[in-house]
Parts: sequence; C-alpha cells; structure tokens
Amino acid sequence: MDPLKTADDLVRSRFPEARAAFLAGSVLTRRRTATSDLDIVVLLDGPPAPFRESLVHDGWPVELFVQTEAVWRAFAEQETTARQSPLLAMCAEGVLLADRDGLGAALQAESRRRLEAGPPPMTATECEDLRYALTDTLDDFRGCTDPLERTYLVTTLLQRASELALLAGGHWLGGAKWLSRRLATADPDVHRRLTEAAAAAIAGRRNGAAEFEDAVQGVLQQVGGPLWAGYRRGKAS
Repeated sequence: MDPLKTADDLVRSRFPEARAAFLAGSVLTRRRTATSDLDIVVLLDGPPAPFRESLVHDGWPVELFVQTEAVWRAFAEQETTARQSPLLAMCAEGVLLADRDGLGAALQAESRRRLEAGPPPMTATECEDLRYALTDTLDDFRGCTDPLERTYLVTTLLQRASELALLAGGHWLGGAKWLSRRLATADPDVHRRLTEAAAAAIAGRRNGAAEFEDAVQGVLQQVGGPLWAGYRRGKAS
C-alpha cells in the first residue's frame, strides 16, 4: 500500500478544512520497517485542535499531531529549549500533503532554518552537571559485579554519553532510536565505538567492560574529562 496516498486520503476525508498537513517519518525512507507508522502533522484554524491521536487507517498505524499555528510555534520553542526536534524534523523533512494558504510551505522553510541553525549551546553549568553524572555512573559501573545491574548501568551510560557527545558538538538530541541516528550522523566513529562496546559489555564478552569504559572516557575527554571531586551545587555551608 502507498503510504503517501493513504495519508492524503486520511487528511482529505477527516480534515478537509486543514490549512496544512505533512507526512513524515521512517515510512518515507529506506529505514521503513513492517511496523513503521504514518506520522501526520495537521494544522487547523482552531478546534478540535490541538490534540494527538493514534489510530489505524486502511491497515496503517497512524500518529496524528493536530495543531493550530500558535500551538505549533509553542511546541517548536519548547523543542528548541530542550534541544529535541521531532516536530521541526517532521515538518522540515516530511512531504507536504496540503497547503491551503501557504502556511505549510512557510513552516517547512522555517523548520529547515531552525534545524540547520542547531540547538542552543550547552552552558558551562550544564556541561559540568553532565560530566559529573557520567563520571559518577561510570564509577558505579567499574565496581559492579552483578551482570543484571551492569546491563542497566551500561544503558544509562550509553544514553548519557551519547547525549553529551551530541551537545558538545552542537547537535540536536533525540530519543530512543533517534538518539542513535542523531549520533551516527553527527559522529559515526563515536557512535560505533559506544554502541559496539556497550553490546560487548552487556554480553559479558572478554574486554567488553574495559572497551566500553574507554569509549565513555573518550566522550568525557572531549569536554574536559571526568568530574567528581570538587563538584558542588548550591551555597557552601
């Protein structure tokens, strides 16, 4: 089944008054899988927007993000502050299904500009907090003797190290699979080292723990190295 036709039919039948609509997500790329859904952003003048809904349409799982222009802009600002960009990415990279008055083209151009500009830079305080959190968890990992606990520590370290590497390079963050994809695009070598070593550490393979520690340490060295002794937040007593 054609995802573009299905999405277009859904928008036309359910939102004939839409000012703009976008189809986005992995379904439009070579990453499409058997469980890929249709991510559809719809812009309306007013109610019933805003709402989000998951449904099945013509056999396709669909995620609807129905917003007004004002709500879209509020979400875009929230995403930028959080350095996460799902809405901007959907509109920048998606296919424009409907554009009644030029709003769709304008938002797509704005989304592309904002993505290209990158997220707000990491502050010195944020960097220290992330260095400390990563160092502290890495210490726990070194002393861990429980293979089940080690799995949780590795996954936590993998996420934190990946996020720190992205922020250090001025790149957008992502969640779950998008964290992997963002880092793979931004720094393929760091992505490969972290993920391969994480898998080895979880599996308990020989030298896996040491390789993973080295990979995490490599990220820390990019931002000044480990930080634990001397770290303080709040007023001194």
